[in-house]
Amino acid sequence: MIIRRLLFTAFFTGYFPVAPGTVATVLAAAIYVAEYFIFGRYGWIVNVLAVILMVYPSVVLCGEGEEYFGEKDPQQVVLDELMGYWVSVMFHPFSWTLAFAAFFFFRIADIAKPFPAGRLQRLKGGMGILIDDIVAGVYANLAVTVLLLLTGVYEIPWPL
Repeated sequence: MIIRRLLFTAFFTGYFPVAPGTVATVLAAAIYVAEYFIFGRYGWIVNVLAVILMVYPSVVLCGEGEEYFGEKDPQQVVLDELMGYWVSVMFHPFSWTLAFAAFFFFRIADIAKPFPAGRLQRLKGGMGILIDDIVAGVYANLAVTVLLLLTGVYEIPWPL
């Protein structure tokens, strides 16, 4: 059980006394940066594969975390923050601008819970814990994409 607790608390960052979700998102960003340093320009592919391969195990682990703590979406279960952040950077090549902007936009979307994230969070078990962060990650990804297009970091090929 210790390994599962290590995972659903994101290496015990969920026990941080103040803003454990934000601390877990910092960990997610650090792992994202490490992917870049290890895999270079292919880090984004590793990120996409990691998210795809980790969705189902994350649902199961978050559900086990809910059972362990005996409450709906306990603040100590922060694996969902890692997954949400990694969704916010999916398909993008690494840049420091992206890493920081994704952090900022993901935290805003995760806290604000724009539709349908707030409603989906009501689902039972691990799916309810994870899905709102996945949706927040999608919103953050879209916001980052717009920001990168507006700043000229990305260029739209012409003609479309």
